[in-house]
Amino acid sequence: MDRAQAKDLYPDTEPTRTGRLAVDDDHTLYWEEMGSPDGMPVVFLHGGPGSGSSPMHRRFFDPEAYRIVVFDQRGAGRSTPVAEVKNNTTQDLVADIECLREHLGIKQWLIFGGSWGSTLALAYGQTHPDRCLGFVLRGIFLGESSEIDWFLHGMGQIFPESHRRLVEFLPEAERDDLLGSYHRRLTDPDPAIHRPAAERWAGYENDCSQLLPGPDYGNPASGEHALSVARLEVHYFVNQVFFGAGQLLAGVETLRGKPAIIVQGRYDVICPIRTADRLARAWPEAEYVIVPDAGHSATEPGIRMALVRATDAMRTRLSGRWQT
Repeated sequence: MDRAQAKDLYPDTEPTRTGRLAVDDDHTLYWEEMGSPDGMPVVFLHGGPGSGSSPMHRRFFDPEAYRIVVFDQRGAGRSTPVAEVKNNTTQDLVADIECLREHLGIKQWLIFGGSWGSTLALAYGQTHPDRCLGFVLRGIFLGESSEIDWFLHGMGQIFPESHRRLVEFLPEAERDDLLGSYHRRLTDPDPAIHRPAAERWAGYENDCSQLLPGPDYGNPASGEHALSVARLEVHYFVNQVFFGAGQLLAGVETLRGKPAIIVQGRYDVICPIRTADRLARAWPEAEYVIVPDAGHSATEPGIRMALVRATDAMRTRLSGRWQT
């Protein structure tokens, strides 16, 4: 039995370096680095947008083999200002990743992203393909209008009670436009207006994220975390994630020479498997792993196992192919 089969995640590894990087006049990113300074560089792109990173995210990688970089995107986690939508676009986030790479003196790195992180990984890869060694992607989201509509309405077919709570939070006159109504509330400067809306939105997403209730079920984001999750998601949804229809899928052609592993839960309700299937068909060279007993969350046992196997496989596959 190999190491990935013998356990879920690698042991937690404390950062060897942390820092803050000003990327414009408004936004400063928090970043941390751990693992082997001489290992293969990998960058972790968190979901949301707005979810931020956590110590668990370091544990998908062998710390003896990888130089692990984790950071919080604009408006998320420990980056400042929290929940700020000004100068916060997909193109800004792509530029931030490249700025961080240059700041850390990394020539090329493996790109790891789940959910919104998969969207951002594809956007970065298509903009800077020469900087990417390969990709590990989970819970695929391409930012299409049909995916946004599914999140707002379709998930209610599977989780009607959670969807009802999302809808009934709003006055009846505002329920025909869920996205617009939540956007108005979440961008209102008054905490008495935006905080309850943020917690209701975050609770809806939390309820729908797992096949079976896990340790996070019933404990959705709250406070500033809920606000960054909800406000930034709605901001990106309103703006169609700042990409044209079909743009990310069409751009996969530029990445087909790169090694890639796609990990998808069969019963992912937030990012349904049909999107991962479309990506796998457009990228036939990518390894496509369907986890038969999982939903969306990276914390689910089957997803955790598949992701560790994927990073171990990439460690072997890319050995000797990356530049120091």
